[in-house]
Amino acid sequence: MSSSSVRISLSFIFLALLISPSVSQTCKSQTFSGDKTYPHCLDLPQLKAFLHYSYDASNTSLAVVFSAPPAKPGGWIAWAINPTATGMVGAQTLVAYKDPGNGVAVVKTLNISSYSSLIPSKLAFDVWDMKAEEAARDGGTLRIFARVKVPADLVAKGKVNQVWQVGPELGPGGMIGRHAFDPSNLASMGSLDLKGDNSGGTISGGGEVNAKIKNRNIHGILNAVSWGILFPIGAIIARYMRVFESADPAWFYLHVSCQFSAYVIGVAGWATGLKLGNESAGIRFSAHRNIGIALFTLATIQMFAMLLRPKKDHKYRFYWNIYHHGVGYAILILGIINVFKGLNILKPQDTYKTAYIAVIAILGGIALLLEAITWVVVLKRKSNNSMKPLKT
Repeated sequence: MSSSSVRISLSFIFLALLISPSVSQTCKSQTFSGDKTYPHCLDLPQLKAFLHYSYDASNTSLAVVFSAPPAKPGGWIAWAINPTATGMVGAQTLVAYKDPGNGVAVVKTLNISSYSSLIPSKLAFDVWDMKAEEAARDGGTLRIFARVKVPADLVAKGKVNQVWQVGPELGPGGMIGRHAFDPSNLASMGSLDLKGDNSGGTISGGGEVNAKIKNRNIHGILNAVSWGILFPIGAIIARYMRVFESADPAWFYLHVSCQFSAYVIGVAGWATGLKLGNESAGIRFSAHRNIGIALFTLATIQMFAMLLRPKKDHKYRFYWNIYHHGVGYAILILGIINVFKGLNILKPQDTYKTAYIAVIAILGGIALLLEAITWVVVLKRKSNNSMKPLKT
């Protein structure tokens, strides 16, 4: 290969790196304005974020530069120290975004007491030298510069809990919008080690996050199987198998077994959901939660109602049937709705949602086919009965 060809090839490679710097960029390759130096840097494991920092033990202050691309153009980035927990609730937060009025990057402070209250407020410790800038050549990446006073109790521990996040465009009135709850957003936390000679930093805490994601997946699977699949199957058995005299009483035991299994699995999923809620202070999915509580309550009542089931010839059997069928169909509808709400929250791969839609479509098709067969059987039976001669 000639020297000119080599030069051309190297030129194309260099041009490609300039066009898409994020492909090969690390914290060590970053440059930014100002004359301050930060001897330590970390390639944070989530959200394409980086942290440069230096710790001054003489006055227990931490100087940081946090860099990340917003979730969307016009969005925001945030870096925080949480003195009391590992998540975002309780975090003393620095948020940067471009002012919608003049397009200049600004930084604000948030003392986050809950996800429903993202209002600029003073932090629990001193912070100074704050500024923000946009790195246009890095695809709109925003950077936060600041120096924070590390609380004495955290200095004694030798580490701080750090949290970082990115979000979409600002809401009405310049309010910070809620970030996504994808796995990468939920995992954007860890501890920053300040011990030793500060020859480097460490980022940890992934095990706890992975366990939480695993519990979320278990919660979703349990509830999809119980409320979203087994309960509909049990309803189909009860409605259509009972028409055939030869299936009595087998249909009843199949129905009870299916619904009881669904209830047990559903209770396990419901309990997992409660545990996740307790571990995720400030994160609320009200509609999903309320429907889940309603499902548990109705299904529990339905299970106890089986113990009070009157005999076929009892005068209250007619009213019990109305109640039993009404509550059953309510569980069926609410269960399917809540499974889809859960899928929208978990945001799994599209194949999972497609698979569940396929299962529901198949069950719906079976129900329609059996509905037609049932009506044929019932009408034929009525016709045969009407043609029988009257006894004298």
